[in-house]
Amino acid sequence: MRIVIFIVCLAISPLGVFCQQSVFTVSGTVTASDGVPAPSVTVRLKENNRTSVTDVNGRYHFSSVPAGSYTLLVSMIGNKPEQKSIQVVNAAVQANISLESASSQLTEVIVSAGRVRETIDEVPSSVVILGSKTIEQNINITTNLGDILENRVSGLAPSTGLSSNFGQTLRGRSLLIMVDGIPQSTPLRNGAMDLRALDPSVIEKVEVVKGATAIYGNGAAGGLINYFTKNAKTDKVLNSLTSVGMTGSLVKSANSVGSRLSQTFYGDKNKLSYVASGVYEQTGELKDAKGDVLPPVYGLGETDSYNAFAKLGYEINARHRVQASYNFYSSRQTTNYLTVNGDYKNGVKTTAVQGQAKGVPQGVRGNHNLSLQFSGETGIANTHYDADIYYQSVDNIFFYSEAFVDGGISRILSKKNGARVVFNTPFVGRNMDANLTYGLDAQRDITSQPLVDGRIWVPEMDMFNLAPFLQTKFNLFSKLVLKGGVRYEKVSIGVSDYATLPSRNTTTGVVTPSMNVKGGTLRYNTWVFNAGARYHLSDYFQPYVSFSQGFSVSDVGLALRAARVNDIAKINTEAVIVSNYEAGFVSKFNKFRFEATGYISKSDLGANSVFQNGIFVVVRTPERITGFELSADMQVSKRLQAGVSYTYTEGKLDGDNDGSFNGKSDEYLPGQRIAPPKITGHADYAIIPGKLNVMLQYTGILRRDRFARNASGSYDPYKAPVNPYHLFNSVISYQANSSVSLNLGLENMFNADYFTARSQWGTFNDSYTKGKGAAYRLTLQVKL
Repeated sequence: MRIVIFIVCLAISPLGVFCQQSVFTVSGTVTASDGVPAPSVTVRLKENNRTSVTDVNGRYHFSSVPAGSYTLLVSMIGNKPEQKSIQVVNAAVQANISLESASSQLTEVIVSAGRVRETIDEVPSSVVILGSKTIEQNINITTNLGDILENRVSGLAPSTGLSSNFGQTLRGRSLLIMVDGIPQSTPLRNGAMDLRALDPSVIEKVEVVKGATAIYGNGAAGGLINYFTKNAKTDKVLNSLTSVGMTGSLVKSANSVGSRLSQTFYGDKNKLSYVASGVYEQTGELKDAKGDVLPPVYGLGETDSYNAFAKLGYEINARHRVQASYNFYSSRQTTNYLTVNGDYKNGVKTTAVQGQAKGVPQGVRGNHNLSLQFSGETGIANTHYDADIYYQSVDNIFFYSEAFVDGGISRILSKKNGARVVFNTPFVGRNMDANLTYGLDAQRDITSQPLVDGRIWVPEMDMFNLAPFLQTKFNLFSKLVLKGGVRYEKVSIGVSDYATLPSRNTTTGVVTPSMNVKGGTLRYNTWVFNAGARYHLSDYFQPYVSFSQGFSVSDVGLALRAARVNDIAKINTEAVIVSNYEAGFVSKFNKFRFEATGYISKSDLGANSVFQNGIFVVVRTPERITGFELSADMQVSKRLQAGVSYTYTEGKLDGDNDGSFNGKSDEYLPGQRIAPPKITGHADYAIIPGKLNVMLQYTGILRRDRFARNASGSYDPYKAPVNPYHLFNSVISYQANSSVSLNLGLENMFNADYFTARSQWGTFNDSYTKGKGAAYRLTLQVKL
């Protein structure tokens, strides 16, 4: 029969050639162990050693495959190698492959560490990921992102419990906050209100990259936190998620009741997907453990918060996708209370009394984020591209201050426009997979700090940043990962002529007069580098080492407003280059994961702000920060999952600039930079699987005491000791059916009476405040 067919094919030439050489396509999707499409994975046809690399959606494709028997080979670090036999006979073959994790821990896919999708097992540094389940559980306790991150991110300083995250550093340095890669931080004039850039209900995942990095540009001296907003993951056209809740104090509950309403619609049909949501939350009076109202400065009591979010995605074809998103966030305090100064030296807390606050409500008047993103395949050498343009603007309003002559309220105004393009080209060898990531970032940032009444405190700073970059990664023998890269920062900051604002020392009453300052253009041109290696010796021992540099234009606005010279050229505004050296390892034993990391962070120039004579000034002394972090997670049983972490950080200034940090002139970095040791723990237990669940959290802030008392018998600002305190939170969740759930969250459930770390090291009488007392949050959620 075969001979007959062969003769017929020859007889109907020229189709005979086609019959002899019938070829087909082989394609499919590769998914990781958690079901997420796995990009940049090499798929091999064993018999002819042809290779294909999966795209951003995990899809691979072979064309012109002759009929026959083949074996597909797939390998990805952190997963067990997979092979699948296929038969190519007389039609195209669709073969999907699901990878299995090399251990019980899921191999999560991240993008923040290298600008492309990769697994966490390919990153030679410490990375923390908070998934949607963790975020959803914590929203049932608090919606303050500083509190949520405090418990789950080792290396992050204690939460302030306020609208300001000043002092909540990462490894003792400033960090860059992003939403879907869009910078939220304002490094030109750091107002420290960027951690609360959006409502947590629209966050799908948080990625935290620790240690100096310049991968996204200016500002990540200590690392970065990237909030990823929600995507539609469903085949239904219309889905609805409604959340209604109330909050209040468990101590003297009068006037403490607040409410929250969240509504989300989402859907996915064919090539189109969308998410749209709106959130409104109103808090009542917040109270400490004694039932006293917390003071309003930077407070979150009596606050109205709004969040509007929309995302629309469209798959143009199998190779190209476009997505547009917009997020608006506002959170402002309208209070009936005034602050009553405490007395730090005598241990008297700052309190509040009823009264009408001066000026306009403090908080985030508006934070807008708008982006248009394109992604897909170029069609050349399996190269994948990501390109986006974005706009971000923020208006942060601060509190009324007598430090301004005749009083006043300052605000930080910042607008960013940016465009980015990233290419990723894979290279495949027999025992080596490699890829090259390269691109260009361009951003314009215009930031200023005027007073609400129009007086100029910090003049408008117009920054343009252009930065080409190149990253390489080699996966050798499915064991060794080598990474390295370089980025060139070209920055110019234009400042017009201006006059400093007269200020008053609120303690002595002495007025510092105005000074005329000649403007100009500040220019920065520098190279920053990174390199790292990670070796997968076994599940039990996976060591890594890395070196990375971060580029940060120090708080230029702070230097400008405190100028005591008549020309900005005479102000030390030189950029800070931070070098971070890190070594660690990961060990996995069945359902147990342990990670230990140690690091040294050095900079020849510092950017430490200190409070002198009633004003903030910047100290440019060289700095060295050291520390280590330990974390462990375990799936104890099918019902119980638990984790713990420990953080220790220390830092010093090289006062005599001799390269050593042990001289008599050298001193420890103060409290707003270096946090006390922190220990955290959490446990998640399914009492009735699928029905009743309880989650417990513990956060312990330990003691740090590095400075002597001053001549008055007290401590200088930022140099006071921090005494320990211990906090416990919990959530009880009941799933009534597939659509309805009820959640009860308890914050500071044992009503610990404590001063926050920021209040303790700060020593300021107007902000020597207690932490929040026991509180509840009751939430009903309906999913349709």
